[in-house]
Amino acid sequence: MGILDAIILGIVQGLTEFLPVSSSGHLQLARELLGVDPEMGGLTFDLTLHGATVLATIVVLWREIWRINFSYILKLALSAVPVVIVGFTLEPLLETLFGGLPDHRILLVVGAMLLVTAALLYFAFRARPRERDNISYRDAFIIGCAQAVAVMPGLSRSGATIATGLMLGNRKEAVAQFSFLMVLVPVLGKMFLDIVGGEFAAQTIAFGPMAAGFAAAFVTGCFACRFMIGLVKRGKLSWFAVYCTLVGVISIVSWFVVR
Repeated sequence: MGILDAIILGIVQGLTEFLPVSSSGHLQLARELLGVDPEMGGLTFDLTLHGATVLATIVVLWREIWRINFSYILKLALSAVPVVIVGFTLEPLLETLFGGLPDHRILLVVGAMLLVTAALLYFAFRARPRERDNISYRDAFIIGCAQAVAVMPGLSRSGATIATGLMLGNRKEAVAQFSFLMVLVPVLGKMFLDIVGGEFAAQTIAFGPMAAGFAAAFVTGCFACRFMIGLVKRGKLSWFAVYCTLVGVISIVSWFVVR
């Protein structure tokens, strides 16, 4: 993987992490278009890009982070439980899945999950929330379950968590903020475990592309985070449902063409 490829993938990650269109799915599609080996860098490179968007979240929402109370921290921790369980129990499967599927089958998986994302966004758009300002512990756990399911490439993490929060009856601004903050715990935890376990030291991609991808994801992530918060407030998720439907159908049709 060259530096230019890493920058393009970083831009894709930064723009799509916060938009409800699946960053993992778009990364897989971008790799296919660029002809980048899906196993190049593997989860280590993807996690580095996620680390960049986590840093973007902290920079954009630092005032909100500074003001959160102990109860809110507990809710964030509770929301991380499902994805931690999935990460520890299904990690070998996830390595195989995210490392790339043979015969371009990743196009079929991503396409199908993008259609699921579109359905979630549509139902969230049709929902009539009760506009609760405070996310309950029960809702935090359910939203966390949605995040755990969204490990599938093509199923948007932000789309699944925001849609779930809205359908549970929570206020748009509260759901958007919680969705962006809840990813901090699992991503930072995974990065810590990889550093301790030597995964980063054993990665197969050079430092230059890693740094370039990180920088590109951080800059574009800051922009996308601010943009998405404003978009959720205005309730414009239906357009992303249309987008995910179109890209999902194109991805599935592409699989039939190239297989």
